[in-house]
Amino acid sequence: MTSPHDRVALVTGAGSGIGRASVQLLVADGWRVVLSGRRVAALRDSIARCGDPFGDIRERAFAVPADVTRPDAVASLFDFVRARLGRLDFLFNNAGVFTPTMPLEDLPVALWRTALDTNATGAFLCTQQAFRMMKAQTPRGGRIVNNGSIALRSPRAHCAAYVASKHALTGLTQAAALDGQAHNIAVGQLDLGPVEFSAQGPDLAGADGTLRSEPRMALADVASTVLYLAKLPPQCNVVGLTLLPTQLALVGRG
Repeated sequence: MTSPHDRVALVTGAGSGIGRASVQLLVADGWRVVLSGRRVAALRDSIARCGDPFGDIRERAFAVPADVTRPDAVASLFDFVRARLGRLDFLFNNAGVFTPTMPLEDLPVALWRTALDTNATGAFLCTQQAFRMMKAQTPRGGRIVNNGSIALRSPRAHCAAYVASKHALTGLTQAAALDGQAHNIAVGQLDLGPVEFSAQGPDLAGADGTLRSEPRMALADVASTVLYLAKLPPQCNVVGLTLLPTQLALVGRG
């Protein structure tokens, strides 16, 4: 049986979906986990779903609401981690949005900014704060994983804002991986295919704009991959990992 330990994880977008499923596995694996998101009620529900595997859930899971697009909110979030738990070993930059699909020429600037602010700037602000903590703590270092997308390789039609934001995130991942090397900070990215909780519905727009049904991965399988990355030894880094349903028609499409 897994035993509790003192490693600390922070998961953004922890109130639902991939974030919630990842929190459950991290807690079950003995981590102390800070859950962040915009809705405190959803964060508390995520904690309640973890059960109480070691009899001290109030000392192992913490709900801290924060809007990752706001520098002051992100700074306060990391102030909590520093003051309450003393260090940070793993950051999962999971918070993100998928903007409504529409032709590029009809895309409002506000939706473009929402995608970039959440998916790219939010990850940047959290990564910046994590670097400051991980460089200063003893032992030094830690791991950061960003939630990317296979849209980098195979974008859908009418998704310009989302696709651009994920390309920006990949640039951040690669730059941060390089900057983190001297400080024992490993930075990588998990590029995901369709997942079962997706709000897009069963019919998805392909690259040519047509609607088609696609296989999806179970949340539990995605979360287990997040846990695998979190537990990698410090001397190993996965800069980019693509996870997709075996039957998804992606490889070989060109």
